[in-house]
Amino acid sequence: MEIFGLSIAVLLKVILINIVLSGDNAVVIAMASRNVPKKQQKKAIFWGTFGAIILRIIFAIAIVYLLGIPFVTFVGGLLLVYIAIKLLLGEGEDDHREGGSSLISAVKTIIIADAIMSLDNVLAIAGAVEGNIAGIMIGVIVSVPLVVFGSQLILKLMERYPIISYAGAGLLAWTAGEMIVGEPKFKYILPPDFHLLIPTTITFIVIGLGYLTNKIKTAS
Repeated sequence: MEIFGLSIAVLLKVILINIVLSGDNAVVIAMASRNVPKKQQKKAIFWGTFGAIILRIIFAIAIVYLLGIPFVTFVGGLLLVYIAIKLLLGEGEDDHREGGSSLISAVKTIIIADAIMSLDNVLAIAGAVEGNIAGIMIGVIVSVPLVVFGSQLILKLMERYPIISYAGAGLLAWTAGEMIVGEPKFKYILPPDFHLLIPTTITFIVIGLGYLTNKIKTAS
């Protein structure tokens, strides 16, 4: 049996890929929304996810051309490191409580971070469906409820257990490290050991910097 020219087995593979790869996207949405007033948190998640999904569709269509740009994965990894630190430090928390610009700021952060992190998701789906555009679109659509539900669950856990924010930042930092070492231009330059060393180092730096900065803020 086939749907849009794809077998049930391939569609199931696409769903499984989304389950595995949508976790980090849900984390960044939850972290970006956690300082937004409660009344606006669902709006931030909805509009942030909506904007991110639109970009995923654009990525799905343009993925071949995007990957042809030198160092796009490396630059994406560096941007994700910055976002992980920014989210962990909770910059401008006093402004976030006002609710006006905080909603826009959260939505913007969600869209940018999700766009960067969706490269692996779109790539994996494109590979699974062998370039079938309909299959890629199905993969993107399937990811929507997974990301929205996952981000709301993580947000609730963060409110009860603030330490989860550090775990979330660590996950983003690790993903950034993997993107940096996964840059095709570095394929034959970096020794094999660096493929583990760089993500680990970046993760420790981000968590350590966030912890020390937050501790200094609390002390003052």
